[in-house]
Amino acid sequence: MTTLFIFCLIGACGIGAQWLAWRWKIPAIVVMLVVGLLIGPTTGVLQPHAVFGNLLEPLIAAAVAMILFEGGLTLHLARLADAEAAVKRLVIIGGPLVWVLATLSGHYIGGLSWASASVLGGILIVTGPTVIMPLLRQASLKRRPAEILRWEAIVNDPVGALAAVLAFELAIVSYSSHSLSITLGHMLLGIAIATAIGYLGAWLLILALRKGHIPEYLKVPVMIVSVLVIYTIPNALLHESGLLAVTVMGMVLGNSSVASLDEIRRFKENITVLLVSAVFILLAADVDFATLASLGWREVLFVLMVLFVVRPLAVFLSLIGTGLPLSEKLIVGWIGPRGVVAVAIAGLFGGRLVDLGVEDAAILPPLAFAIVAVTVVLHGFSLEPLSRHFNLKSTAVKGLLIVGANPFSRKLAEAIQSTGRPVMIADRNWKRIRSVRGHDIPCYFGEILSEEAELDIEMNQFDSVVALTDNDDYNALVCVNYGPEFGRHRVFQFAPSRGDIGDSAHKAPETLGGYYFGNGLDYDTAIERINAGWCLRLTRLSKSYTFEDYRRDNPEARVISAYSEGGNVRVMTRDTRFEADSDETLLALVPDDTSADKARRYEARQADTRPSASDDEQGSPQPDG
Repeated sequence: MTTLFIFCLIGACGIGAQWLAWRWKIPAIVVMLVVGLLIGPTTGVLQPHAVFGNLLEPLIAAAVAMILFEGGLTLHLARLADAEAAVKRLVIIGGPLVWVLATLSGHYIGGLSWASASVLGGILIVTGPTVIMPLLRQASLKRRPAEILRWEAIVNDPVGALAAVLAFELAIVSYSSHSLSITLGHMLLGIAIATAIGYLGAWLLILALRKGHIPEYLKVPVMIVSVLVIYTIPNALLHESGLLAVTVMGMVLGNSSVASLDEIRRFKENITVLLVSAVFILLAADVDFATLASLGWREVLFVLMVLFVVRPLAVFLSLIGTGLPLSEKLIVGWIGPRGVVAVAIAGLFGGRLVDLGVEDAAILPPLAFAIVAVTVVLHGFSLEPLSRHFNLKSTAVKGLLIVGANPFSRKLAEAIQSTGRPVMIADRNWKRIRSVRGHDIPCYFGEILSEEAELDIEMNQFDSVVALTDNDDYNALVCVNYGPEFGRHRVFQFAPSRGDIGDSAHKAPETLGGYYFGNGLDYDTAIERINAGWCLRLTRLSKSYTFEDYRRDNPEARVISAYSEGGNVRVMTRDTRFEADSDETLLALVPDDTSADKARRYEARQADTRPSASDDEQGSPQPDG
């Protein structure tokens, strides 16, 4: 089996697991765990140590550094406003509490030596951004608890690694002739240098980007190489202090106003998805079932202690006085899945402790993996139902964000609200937004493309965006901006207005914006028809009133979307042939016909289905009524 085939296998399994998780609506990390175990210890198809040898550890370490850097890029200080006190307490108070409680549990319940227990306790501070991010994305948790969990996961990753480093350095003191004062001084110096290097690296990159010293096509490659360099340099002084350096570097860059940062961030997100998938597949495939089976009842009791006592108790004690409601404390206290970083650091320090003479440290990697597996499965499957139970889910049914206040968008918002779905109209013009405020429609006054809008609007309640302003270029810009967040198939806009089309050679490419919804409906046509008395009407189809019947009754109708009983929404675009099922409800722009018009069409349709005289003579059944 060639190395190239192994690389292809890892990539296919990792991304395939991500896709299956998206398709089945279950936590991606659970699927990756199962797939890794299947191709690794179960079948023996993938044996990471046999394939990569000594390169396995540095490959995983570099991947973890890239993951933490990307996580730091997503941490905007402005978003921390609602969760700042809670996050500070979880890092400053909660982290040390988890370390102390887990160390005591590991020694007295798990039967580990103090050296092994203290190293594992430091590792368990880490809650795993590689697991938290997909869970939050899928569960649609409300902003404040989501931001608390997100910030804690990313900030505590290097904190947990440094705690494990401190415990390891203390073990060196115990098992060698090194003095405690020299060891602690060495560690503090390493932390200070790592922080300074991370900040300096970010500052130099920002300066180079702003002054145009890096060409556009080299920005991402330079960023990737810089992350690896910033991670490697501090590690030469203190093991794993590079994790702190790359996290600081990501946070400084993420909170700057550097041009092209959004494009860089999105590219990094794609790389992170690949790295998370590959690393977790490798770690799961590297598990030894025999070692896992050797875990006794004391280790099992320790895992349960970590799950049900250590994490919840540390969170509740650290959040005293923050003013958070009990429901949010319960969610934060329960959700603490461990991920790639915990397993990687456990494998790293476990081997080094064994070399020092700490024999029971050999159990750290399988014990850490067991904790990861249990927390991933339990927390992954429980977050969504618990968030729904505590009313912390952003919304049970996803809705629509409408950009542009006008008579058509107001009618569209009212029609969607009547289906029970959330809707919001956003506009930066006060006069236009005022025209819809009196119709009991949620509104946002401001620039929808600004960072303030992302902070003020609960975006998790929407799954689609439609840009309906009179400016075609602005509509396209809105769709380009929100396409990566909602998905390109979930951003829509008016088609270019008739007077703006001009020569096709001078038109902007259709791929630049969103889909043209309503069979190519444009702003001028929509407003003209609303002003002429047309309306947006919902019509329920059935077996007795099919889509063909609807088309015959409403030949001029422009179908906007169709809603199924299961909650799925299909939007009519210009480049698709729209067909509706008998259990769907249509939303369409139609003439506001009088009752006489409807009765006349109904009689015509009945006449079309009435048997002819020749059929009656042959004994055909007569219609009822």
